[in-house]
Amino acid sequence: MATVTAKPGCNEPAAIDEAVVWQWLDEVKDPEVPVVSVVELGIVRGVTVDKSGSVTVDVTPTYSGCPATLIIEQLIAAAIDSRGHRVNINRVISPPWTTEWISSSGREKLNDYGIAPPDKEGEGKASLLGIDPNLSCPRCESTNTERISEFGSTACKALHRCKDCLEPFEYFKCI
Repeated sequence: MATVTAKPGCNEPAAIDEAVVWQWLDEVKDPEVPVVSVVELGIVRGVTVDKSGSVTVDVTPTYSGCPATLIIEQLIAAAIDSRGHRVNINRVISPPWTTEWISSSGREKLNDYGIAPPDKEGEGKASLLGIDPNLSCPRCESTNTERISEFGSTACKALHRCKDCLEPFEYFKCI
């Protein structure tokens, strides 16, 4: 758990409600996929504001070995601290994060960015059995695609190629 306190000499922060904090957090971008916020990615699980204006944010990493977890927590803390509020980051590992938690706007942004989002129910279970999902190319929308590598630029993405437009693209794997 990380704690960031208001800077010395600062006046007492104004009262805020959880909805305002959620808006602030929606401005915090994922460092590995900067077109989606940590809220759209679904890793912010909860926000609590106490009577003193101190904020607790529950964050679930995308997976236990995600190298961006610490920086994401620091970005979240900075977003709240910069507005004069104390913040506690509570890392929540149960239940584990799943790609089902990605918002519909997050899925659209991933696709527009060139990363095929996990958008079909049950894809995760099929991939556990070695069955590749039927992906649409984010560039030309063809479903004539193939997996090139199980891993892309990060462990949570796989590298695919469209057989029609011949462009490579990443797929955000179902977890």
